[in-house]
Amino acid sequence: MRVIAGEAGGIRLLSVPGRKTRPITDRVKAALFDILGSKVEGALFLDLFAGTGSVGIEALSRGALRATFVEKDPAVIRVLRENLRRTGLEARAEVVQDDVFRFLKKEPTELYDIIYLAPPQYLGLWAKTLLALDKVNFLSPEGLVVAQIFPKEYEELPLGTLELRERRLYGSTLLCFYGHKPMYN
Repeated sequence: MRVIAGEAGGIRLLSVPGRKTRPITDRVKAALFDILGSKVEGALFLDLFAGTGSVGIEALSRGALRATFVEKDPAVIRVLRENLRRTGLEARAEVVQDDVFRFLKKEPTELYDIIYLAPPQYLGLWAKTLLALDKVNFLSPEGLVVAQIFPKEYEELPLGTLELRERRLYGSTLLCFYGHKPMYN
């Protein structure tokens, strides 16, 4: 696992021993950032279920203004902080040790341009997280929420303010892109 491009491009990231996290492959990460393109530059990035921080660190490396990483496991947080230190990107990062759902119940202090979530599989956490984001607005008006899930987990969700914009399948990884519904039809 490494940073693919940008100011920290090529730096290897530490992974968490065991099966605590599900890191994104370099192939899927490259495809994700090809899709996001210039939206990353100057963006406020929120990495939920951050794990080792690979996706948020990639965003920072590619020019995101700041990234907030939310992860509850203290052992995983240690690896995340070390990855930020290795890449030299810690000054633009905030690491929040908290449960994602508790974090999302708080009043947002800022709106994020890109929200990325890659929760543990098979527990319905991606849907629960998206439904929570639909109720409390953490997303900027032109922002995107990206959910990384196992394809068989996908289901249509009864969303009020967000809508599915696109799905992209990469082997056993499905990326779902959501944005605000237009105010006028």
